[in-house]
Amino acid sequence: MTEVVLLQGLLLLLPLALLLYCYSASIQYFCKVAFFNCWIVTLATLLSPLAALRGRSVENMKLLRAALLPLKHIYGIKMQVRGSEQLDIKEPYVIVCNHQASLDLLGMVEVIPERCVPIAKKELLYLGTVGWACWLSGIIFIDRRRKADAIEVISRTARTMLRDNLRVLIFPEGTRSQSSSLLPFKRGAFHLAVQAQVPIFPMVISPYWEFFSSKEKRFTSGTCSIQILPRVETQGLTPADVPQLTEAVRQAMADVLAQMSAGHQHSAAAGTARGTGSLQCQEGTTRTSN
Repeated sequence: MTEVVLLQGLLLLLPLALLLYCYSASIQYFCKVAFFNCWIVTLATLLSPLAALRGRSVENMKLLRAALLPLKHIYGIKMQVRGSEQLDIKEPYVIVCNHQASLDLLGMVEVIPERCVPIAKKELLYLGTVGWACWLSGIIFIDRRRKADAIEVISRTARTMLRDNLRVLIFPEGTRSQSSSLLPFKRGAFHLAVQAQVPIFPMVISPYWEFFSSKEKRFTSGTCSIQILPRVETQGLTPADVPQLTEAVRQAMADVLAQMSAGHQHSAAAGTARGTGSLQCQEGTTRTSN
């Protein structure tokens, strides 16, 4: 008799849960965020043994990318990418990108070229199978609280980039920002590019206001625009030039982000925004993936 009552209770809870999900934006938000995190943990756990067969290698980034790409379809997020053809070069380079939320991972895997690894905070290394999968994929970890260690990682990475023809992606803000302006940039990415004498490609991801807001607990479907700015040369630059280089790149990215923000407030077609700052955005092809 008790089992029957419990079963009836569960059957009543199921439609109630579905109703709450359908009519409560907050419930949808928490469910979708939980699913996002569970997807990453589950796929990292399943793919890590396969990646371990190869050992620590940048080639394992292909597995992580394949694991994350389906999420845009699950969440109904369209990706509009402009200027990605500029990344089709064989030499090493540094990509710098604005950082807003965990959803940046979807933008990252949409454009990340072959033999490219992100630089991530060291704390990520200790997140169980996720940290193991990241380590196996060649992701570079940096301890932001220990300046001497961070400098050594930058120097070692510069040598590795040239030796192994690697590309590196860095979020120079160092933390997430959901405002319409960029946070001050840390200079590690620019010291890295100058030490290695490789070009920098700024990358700007549009605000997620149209479909995602952690403050408003809203997570729906929508369009994400990504703009790759023209390459910034570092040949002949020295460490003394890093402060000016940092500010020039930040200003160019801030101009593009400001136009994207204005576009998202007035129109859903934000992908056509162009930067007009110290680094001019060139016309490029736009591709959209559903």
